[in-house]
Amino acid sequence: MTAAARDVTFDELVARATALAAGGQRRLLGITGPPGAGKSTVAGRLVGALGGRAALVGMDGFHLAQRELERLGRADRKGAPDTFDGDGYLDLLRRLRRNGPGSPDAATVYAPEFRREIEEPVACAVPVAPDVPLVVTEGNYLLLDDEPWKHVREVLDEVWFLAPDEADRVAWLVARHRRYGRGPDEARARALGSDQANAERVAPTADSADLVIHAVR
Repeated sequence: MTAAARDVTFDELVARATALAAGGQRRLLGITGPPGAGKSTVAGRLVGALGGRAALVGMDGFHLAQRELERLGRADRKGAPDTFDGDGYLDLLRRLRRNGPGSPDAATVYAPEFRREIEEPVACAVPVAPDVPLVVTEGNYLLLDDEPWKHVREVLDEVWFLAPDEADRVAWLVARHRRYGRGPDEARARALGSDQANAERVAPTADSADLVIHAVR
């Protein structure tokens, strides 16, 4: 367990997100952590609990397309920082901040979404209306101190880092790969190969989070 990590209840997280959403202006909450930590699960539950007061925008929508990864020779490292359009993600977050409640000429912002069943991003799949006060975004690299990722933290009002037990995280990751069609050996090789390399790169970024979570009860 990360030293500063603690267990929290889901109600605590809802209360904390509700306070962010109550400010009268658009707020952005980031949920980060290594692959398989449960980011999308926690983010989805949170947005569901807040109803129309929150929208979910995933960093994974900025995955480079498989064809482009192959052209660049990066297909075997899919999920690494340079297999995303980091500048595009940062630009979207800035647009989301500008187009919130009370902003003059605010408009709906359309975000992409990553579809695991096809392993590709889909453009303009997530509409974020201007009256939504809180945008929850989740992904591995929200706190990474490299260009252009290091500027993401500047746009976010708060960032939570998920740090579950490593054995649990790897097991969840293997199970996810199995759900999406990989055999047991391939799923484990992926979880302990490129995914593990990305997890080790992300782990030190927990020091920059506002809240480090071991488990949600």
